[in-house]
Amino acid sequence: MGLEDAGDLVLHIVLSKIGPENTARVACVSKRLKVSASEESLWSIFCSNDLNISTPLDPHGDPAPSFKRAYQLWRESFRMYPWNLVKRVRLCWDNLKQWLTLNFPEAKATLRKGVTEDDLQEFETSLKVKLPLPTRLLYRFVDGQELSSPNGLDGSLGLIGGYSAYSHDVNVYLLPLKEVMRETKESFMRDLGFSSRLDLIVMAASVVASLKIFLLDCTTGQLFTGTSNRQLLPCVPDALVRSVHDTNGDQQQDAMLLWLEEHGRRLQTGTINVRQQNNVKSISLFPEIPPLCSVSVTNGVQVRASSVFIPEISNLRDQPPAYWYAYSIRMSLMPEGCILNGTHHSSCQLYWRHWVIRADNEVIDNVNGEAVIGKV
Repeated sequence: MGLEDAGDLVLHIVLSKIGPENTARVACVSKRLKVSASEESLWSIFCSNDLNISTPLDPHGDPAPSFKRAYQLWRESFRMYPWNLVKRVRLCWDNLKQWLTLNFPEAKATLRKGVTEDDLQEFETSLKVKLPLPTRLLYRFVDGQELSSPNGLDGSLGLIGGYSAYSHDVNVYLLPLKEVMRETKESFMRDLGFSSRLDLIVMAASVVASLKIFLLDCTTGQLFTGTSNRQLLPCVPDALVRSVHDTNGDQQQDAMLLWLEEHGRRLQTGTINVRQQNNVKSISLFPEIPPLCSVSVTNGVQVRASSVFIPEISNLRDQPPAYWYAYSIRMSLMPEGCILNGTHHSSCQLYWRHWVIRADNEVIDNVNGEAVIGKV
């Protein structure tokens, strides 16, 4: 019994399992198989599985006449890239956009429409670099973020997020391609002394307040952030970065893609989240879920302590090296309220604090004194 002898339902199930490429081959066998292989319900499955689209749309977001035609347009538009990498990058952006839609629509509104292959070629020619394939695809889908609003520069909507420590405020945006070109040529690279590294480009930066940048090595695919003494710290383990310029196979991943995927996972799991301070919302990089933070409950009061490394003011050439961290202490009442001597209280006030700060099990600071007055 061959495929042509199978019933319509069985044939539909078989074709849906073998995937779009093999389905296209089956369509060449006979007229009946061609009809079955062209069914809209079948190609809607392929579009959903590969592209996460529920209506037939082309890569520009415009309506296509059918799911099959939509799939063809996507494959044609990205024919120069490994298809598995295309699907992976699209999923990365879909996850980020979905989270932003639900939790931070103001930041989602800053995401720019993806660039064209001509734009990428012009960029590479101008800077004399060859972008890693995953980063090229990231910009094909989204051209970074708008850096201005009708009211001027807004420094709180960065996709990468940030932190605040006293007067040191950081909020990092993913830069649009033209801004990557401009900043790489003009300001950041010259001011920070990286101009001799012709393979480094500025990918993300804090656009106001304190300076923090992310630099991509176009040759190796590694992503770096800089320290105060111009050292480069890798953002992901080197062993995970591979095949960044290989158009064959399906093992391509650079640090930019890996970092954004992990960033998306942390957002989706609630490890990091949006915080609001003085009516200003932003993505905070202070972890909110153990084991990346410490949580303790005493007398009905929950205290959560977390910290983030601040590379841009650290100096690893000092003796000993100076590693700077920002810490966050968040206090809240449990639903049952504060319980003291068996009595329940609906509010309480912090009047004394005792912080023991350790590094590698060594106490480096011991703060014991009157606290900032405020309600918990």
